[in-house]
Amino acid sequence: MTDVQVKICGITNRDDAIAALEAGADYLGFNLYPKSSRYIPPEKLRELILEIGEGTSQSSIPNPQPLRFIGIFVNETVQGITDILSFTGLAYAQLHGDEPPEFLQQLTGKAFKAVRPADAESARDAASRFAPLGLDDGPQLLIDAYDPAEYGGTGKKADWHVAAKLAQRHPRLMLAGGLTPANVAQAIRAARPWAVDVASGVEVSPGRKDHDAMRAFIRAAKESL
Repeated sequence: MTDVQVKICGITNRDDAIAALEAGADYLGFNLYPKSSRYIPPEKLRELILEIGEGTSQSSIPNPQPLRFIGIFVNETVQGITDILSFTGLAYAQLHGDEPPEFLQQLTGKAFKAVRPADAESARDAASRFAPLGLDDGPQLLIDAYDPAEYGGTGKKADWHVAAKLAQRHPRLMLAGGLTPANVAQAIRAARPWAVDVASGVEVSPGRKDHDAMRAFIRAAKESL
C-alpha cells in the first residue's frame, strides 16, 4: 500500500494553507457551506487560492505535485457548484449534504460524495450508490461520523470497522470523523483507507489551525503503514 493521502479541511487563511502543504498535505479542503463555522465566501476563497499559489514554491513543498483544492458543499445546486468551482479555481467538489447520485453524474470527474452512515447497512447502501460515481483520480467516497443534524466537522469518531469493510470494496476511500494526531495511525491500521481527512482534530479554534498538530497528524498518517 502506498502512503496514505492526507486532506486538511476547513482552511480559511493563507498561513494555515502554506503550513499544511509544507508539512506534506495532499489535499486542502475549503468549506463553502454558509452555516459552517469554517465557511469561506467564494470571493475570499478565490483570492486565497491565488495567494497560496504565490506563496508556495516547489522547493518548499515535499514531493511536489499539482495542488488539489476541494470545496465542501452542502445541498448546493449543480449549477451553483459548477459556477463556484470555475470562479474560485477549485479542483473538486465534496458533496456533504443530502445530494442524490444524479448530482455526481452531472458533475462527472469533478465531485465525490461524503456520507454519514448511521450503521453498517446504510454505509453499504451509500457506498454502492455513490462510490462508483466518485473521482477517477481522487477520492471515490468519504466516510464521516454519523450525526443526525450536523454536516461534518463535529469531532465525532467514525466507525472504523465499517470503514474497513468498505475500503476492501472501494480502494479510494477517504476516512474522516474524530481523527487526531494521537489516533490517526491507529485508524489507518484499523480501516486501511486510501486517505484521511481532518478538520477539528488539528485546530486551535474553528477555521484556525494548530501548525504543530497538523505536522504531527501528517507525519503520523504517512508513517502509519
